[in-house]
Amino acid sequence: MSNNKYKILVCEDDKNIQNIVATVLEASGYKVITASTCTEALMLGESYIPDLVILDLGLPDMDGTEYIRVARIYSPLPIIVLSARTDEKDKVKALDMGANDYITKPFGTAELMARVRAALRSINASANSNGDIFELNGMTIDYSRRHVSIDGEEVKLTQTEYNVLTFLSRHPGQVMTYTSIINEIWGHADLNSIKKLQVNMANLRKKLGTKPGDTRFIINELGIGYRIQDPM
Repeated sequence: MSNNKYKILVCEDDKNIQNIVATVLEASGYKVITASTCTEALMLGESYIPDLVILDLGLPDMDGTEYIRVARIYSPLPIIVLSARTDEKDKVKALDMGANDYITKPFGTAELMARVRAALRSINASANSNGDIFELNGMTIDYSRRHVSIDGEEVKLTQTEYNVLTFLSRHPGQVMTYTSIINEIWGHADLNSIKKLQVNMANLRKKLGTKPGDTRFIINELGIGYRIQDPM
């Protein structure tokens, strides 16, 4: 299937990396728009309305998180951060501000393209988020019935466990930080919030028949949050 309907804005001031990313994307059929500064990216974003943004954080005019802040005021478009910053705090900050994913440099082009495809699929998933069914590796979530099953067998969840699972399923393939999950489920954070989330997640994994390290359904992004697998 052609990807020509998707426009991707690449904001990267390193011309070598910008060219590599653009070439790989264009070879896969995507239309690419390039920018070297945050200001230029914001202007091009308004003009071309991209479907996805690949964003460096260390830009010459301002920090790339400023792009995320401004973009999230008016648009839910997927944003993948591509940065040399490896500190966990930088990742959490970008994701909490609204980035959908975070890839550190150096990166593999195969991984980058997989993350791009997942982010673009999330557009369709969001468009269909009012649908009644979510299916992944034998697990079915029937939103209208508030019913979860695996291979046809019902999985009995507490209200909190169900809310966590469905929140993740509404954002397939996207890293949801601890803070975003806690705010969604409990509406506020306290000193025990992360521990409370981890306990509920451990119970949820057990009921789904998975153990830590099993990525069939939910992936733990250590120190950052969780993501549910993206249905292929």
